Parts: sequence; C-alpha cells; structure tokens
Amino acid sequence: MNRSLRSRRFPAAAAAAALAATLLASCASIPGAAPRPLAAATPATLRSCEALAGTFAFGETAIESATPVAAGATMQGNAPIAAHCLVKGAMHKRKGSDGRDYAIAFEMRLPQAWNGRFFYQGNGGLDGAVQPARGALGGGPLTGALAQGFAVISSDAGHTGAQTPYFGMEPQSRLDYGWQAVAKLTPMAKALIASAYGKGPDRSYIGGCSNGGRHAMVAAARVGAEYDGYLVGAPGYRLPYAALAQIWNGAQLRRLATPGATVAHPQNPNATIPDLASGFTAQERRTVARAVLDKCDALDGARDGLVQATQACQAAFDLKRDVPTCTGARNGSCLTPLQKDAIASVYEGARRSQGQPIYAPFPWDPGIVGANWATWRFTNPITLDPLSVGIVFSVPPSPVTPFTEDIDARWQRLHATDATYRESGASLMMPPSQDDPRNMAPLAARGAKMVIYHGVSDAVFSAEDTRQWMLRLDRALDGRADGFARYFPVPGMNHCSGGPATDAFDLLAPLVRWVEGGVAPQAVTASARGPAHGGGANAELPADWSPTRTRPLCAHPTVARYNGSGNVEDAANFSCR
Repeated sequence: MNRSLRSRRFPAAAAAAALAATLLASCASIPGAAPRPLAAATPATLRSCEALAGTFAFGETAIESATPVAAGATMQGNAPIAAHCLVKGAMHKRKGSDGRDYAIAFEMRLPQAWNGRFFYQGNGGLDGAVQPARGALGGGPLTGALAQGFAVISSDAGHTGAQTPYFGMEPQSRLDYGWQAVAKLTPMAKALIASAYGKGPDRSYIGGCSNGGRHAMVAAARVGAEYDGYLVGAPGYRLPYAALAQIWNGAQLRRLATPGATVAHPQNPNATIPDLASGFTAQERRTVARAVLDKCDALDGARDGLVQATQACQAAFDLKRDVPTCTGARNGSCLTPLQKDAIASVYEGARRSQGQPIYAPFPWDPGIVGANWATWRFTNPITLDPLSVGIVFSVPPSPVTPFTEDIDARWQRLHATDATYRESGASLMMPPSQDDPRNMAPLAARGAKMVIYHGVSDAVFSAEDTRQWMLRLDRALDGRADGFARYFPVPGMNHCSGGPATDAFDLLAPLVRWVEGGVAPQAVTASARGPAHGGGANAELPADWSPTRTRPLCAHPTVARYNGSGNVEDAANFSCR
C-alpha cells in the first residue's frame, strides 16, 4: 500500500506494533511481483431449467422447484432483468435441539445467457429470510450481479423469521448464521451451476452490505479458496462488539433524554420505548452538521455540502470547541455541556469499566442528520441490539437490560464457551485473525481481490473500524495491501445507503475488471439519487444539490479534490489525490 496510507496515525500500542513486526518477520510475504490477473470468465447458455428439479443431486440438498422467469418479469430498480431460471431449495433439513425444524433455505437465479461467473449474495441483519437473488446491495449500489449476467444465490443462513433472534438458542443454527451456511452452500451452488450450464463457474464472487459484508469478510478468512472477488459493504466484521457498543452508547444517550418521554416501539404497536432522540434532536444534529461543514467542507477545495477529506476533518473539528454551548434553555442552536460530554463519548468509542475499548471510534461527518443515523443511535440500542447480544452472541444466552447492563460481564459472555455452545459468539461471527489478518496473504498471492466501501456516517458499524482493518492488513501484507484490497469511503452516507450522499454506484464491475483484467479501481463514479433516479429517490438530498450530482469515490487514502474550475455538481471536475 502506498506510503501515505502506511504513515497515517494508527491507534495501537507500541508494544503491539513491535510484536506484529516480529511476527511478520517470521511469515512468508507476498512476492514482489503482483500476481497476474486470473483468467477471464467465459459465457455459456442455460441448457435446462425445469429439469433441474428432477436431475440435480447433491448431498443434504432438496430442490423444491425450478421455474423459468421471462425477461422483464424481475426488475433491478426500473431496469428489466433478462430471462433466467429461478431455483428454490433447502440444505441440511433437521430437527434442532430446541425441537424446531431447521434448514438452510436458498434460491438461485441462473441467467439464460450466463457470463460464466457466480455471485454469493450475503444478506443483512439477522438473516432469516431468503431475499431475491438479484445480487443487489441495497439502496446505494444499484447495479446487481444478476443484471450483469452472474448466477446468484441467496439464503436465509439457516433459520426462518426475518430479524428474529431466537434461533440463537440453537447451537448449530448459530454456527450456520455465523459462517457455516456459506461454507455449505458454496460447493452446492457451484455444482448446480455445472448441472445447468455444463460447466462450473470460471470465477466466483461474494458480496453484501452490513451483515452481508461480514459474511464476505468471514468467507475470505474461512473459505478463501472458494472465491476470487470479495465485495464488502459496511462490514460488520466485529458485529458482536459493535452491538455491545450500541448498548453502551444507548446508556450514554439516555442521560440526555427528557425524563418520561417515550415513543412507539417499532415492532410492537402496544409498547413504548424511551425517546432517546429527545436528548439530541434533529435540529441539534443539524447544528452539529453545520459546525462540521464549517470546519471541514472546504478541506477538499470546494464548499459543496460534502466532507471528502475525512481524516483531515477529524483533526480539524472539535465538538466541544466548535459547537456553541447553551447558556440558557436548549433551542436547537447549541448543546449543553452534558450533551457534549455524552455525544463525544459515543464518537470516541464505547469502553469497558477500566477503559478498555469495546469497539472503534466513529468519524465526524455531516451525515449525522440522516434518518438512518437516528434509528441506529436512538431506537436499535433498545429494540434490536439487546436481543442479538443476549440471544445470539452470548454464552449462555441470557437477557440484556438496556441502560443498566453490566458491560464487563457481557463482554466475557461474548467470548465464553460451554458444553452446549462450543464456539463463542465472538469467534463464530468474526473473521479469524481479524486483529492480524495475515491469512489474507494466500488470497492475495493467487490473484484474488477485495473491494470495500463504507458510509462515513454509518452509525452502527464504524468507517474508522474499516480503515483500521485496512491498516492492519497493510502491515500483515508487508505494505502491499493495495495490490489485494481497496477501500472506498462514501462521505455523508449512513448505513449502506442514504444520508446527504452520492450513494448510487457500482463496485462489482470494477472488482471484476481488477480480478480478471488486472485494472485496479482508483476512482469510481457515484451519483445522487434525485427524483428521476432509476433506483429510487433519496429524500435526504440537500435542496441546494443538483439531483444528478456526481462525485468520484476515491480509494483510500486519496481524496476527491476539486480541480479548481468547472461545475461542482460534476465528478469530472474532481480528482482522487
């Protein structure tokens, strides 16, 4: 990786750095010459569809249906998808230790005119539902793998009930959700492709956003030989830690909330939850966003409502200094000292009682105004994260009490095992060696590639956590990480999409060009989703932006800087440098 990235500050103890250097000295490094691009995939035509239901056989697999889908019957945004075969089935049907029926349900979509490539679609949240296998990564990146001609698989990761955590009581279901569903589905999917086309995939890719990004990073560490390209969005690769940090954050923000104020529970209309947003209102968040813009907007050469120079902004902006302090009643234009203390502590990163970090800090960015930001900060620490931490990630499973939880004791339960749960929640969810990712070296050596993107204003999985992983990767790969992985921060974007951002982009096609053509992505054009956008409008675009604004997404550590002339709404007038 280039010298400017390696020289940036990284918050690690000197002793840890020395140990890492000692360990690296004993490891094989990547050869000096970059590996040649992998051979390009070659297309093929679907030989049959309906017959697959009766002819395909694979261990522990039942094909339930295989149905032709006409061109235009499935859409990607407002664009019709070409004719394909929809295969539905399940693997490893079983009776769980809790007496419930389990299986890894899936669907595969096999294009009539196939490009020779396979895409594993990692889904988000707690999985639990088979999402349409279009290979699309949410409201932001709008070009899906199926539309590009890939054969695509999607699954429920081994349990049913979208966003339902109670599968976490069943040990094998935990493991399937964590990583084993990908390991089981991948060889079956490749065999199904071979049956359908007369040959297996020439190149295989895996991608997703949020938990889907975590699936991709875990696959790289655990089944790296199976995939050639990894498209990793907003990776919750330390999901148990991030979820515990959410609970800690909720306790900090509860101190600011109006006593007795409540809002409706998002999943239970008969219940209410404390109104954490009353302690940091939308108007107050706009005040903070304006202060960030005042200090940081022009650092990239243009005052345009976007902070491209994220790292420089962290040094330039100080919440306590740069946001007015209330001298009287709160009126939205200032913050009280208590607000500043609590909000600053959340951005600095959750900690255990003795100061040990639970999770990463979060970067300041004007995307703090986003509705998705508010949901993750004010609602999910009460309704979602306690269930996942308590039931899916803890050994043994046990209830979490928001606002009063013993964080130190819960941290221990994330790492515990017992006779029933033989792998800890932290272990089954996170990539092995995520603190020192030397296990990426074999992937890099054989020519596999990874492209990562992350909204700078993601409020649950920190873009700084992703940046720090890239720095650890660079050390582990002896300073050559940019020959294997590229990281694209998305200024203003919230979790996977939304916020005041140019959040519509395609990173899959650049990943393919890198894997199969040797062309490393450096600048990828992203656009705002105005009312006429084919993938649906982003209601949070500022009124003074062009609805068709474009910007280059730049591979870190380069920054999209204004060239000094030309329309600031056009990416052509910015350069990554």
